[in-house]
Amino acid sequence: MTLAKNNNGAMAESLKYEIARELGVLDIVADQGWGAVSSRDCGRMVRLAIEIANRTSQK
Repeated sequence: MTLAKNNNGAMAESLKYEIARELGVLDIVADQGWGAVSSRDCGRMVRLAIEIANRTSQK
């Protein structure tokens, strides 16, 4: 998994979908949109994105 940002510094859509798939919430996103993802799962997504960013910046 590579860290990708868009021009405003936010996570790229492709990374969001990749993380959602990894955490098992992609079906929720596909069926109901990002607004249906729980706060807990959003927090897990952010935590994983930060871990990925830290790993890639240390290389």
